[in-house]
Amino acid sequence: MLHVSDARAPMDSPRGERPLGGERRGQTPVPVVVLVSGSGTLLQALIDACADETYGVRVAAVGADRPGTLGQARAQAADIPSFVCSVEDYPSRQDWDEALAAAVAAYEPVCVVSAGFMKLLGPAMLARHTVINTHPALLPAFPGAHAVRDALAYGVKVTGATCHVVDAGIDTGPVIGQEAVRIEADDTEQSLHERIKIVERRMLVDIVGRLARVGFTITGRKVTIP
Repeated sequence: MLHVSDARAPMDSPRGERPLGGERRGQTPVPVVVLVSGSGTLLQALIDACADETYGVRVAAVGADRPGTLGQARAQAADIPSFVCSVEDYPSRQDWDEALAAAVAAYEPVCVVSAGFMKLLGPAMLARHTVINTHPALLPAFPGAHAVRDALAYGVKVTGATCHVVDAGIDTGPVIGQEAVRIEADDTEQSLHERIKIVERRMLVDIVGRLARVGFTITGRKVTIP
């Protein structure tokens, strides 16, 4: 079942609508929830950015799909509440999805950041929350878990990173931002992925901050940040 690591975590407070950012009151940072499955390097980039009071964001909580992740350790080091919501603890994937949606909603985030979260989100989560994700390719090219390997195998000369809104498909949601990364002749999957990760972290920090400070709208497949 749901395991919360900080007694200060609030109780669930269902909301009737999904905020799309731009909700700052004075200099009060707006909350986001970050979901992690592993080392949490994207999470750490957001934590570091939040140290600047002008950034306008605070990480309200970190959620993980299994216990013992480095991402949770990063949250603990930054005094950020965290929780674990494991698929194995629920009788069905639907039950897990509903529990995750409720756990996230307890922190009333303006949006949810999927930062290397390796579980597909279901209809309850996506109906209740605006979720953004980064992907190590220029979508719609090379979706899925092996984007860097696939780009190298295909022989493209340029790949990159995409930040997008999560929908029910696999890396098919509306694109928020993209940045290109040139593929060098001697690149390996590891060397290319490391360069893409640098771009992903920078892009995610920039986009999350802008979404929080000024908001955004989604019209069809077009995402607009004023």
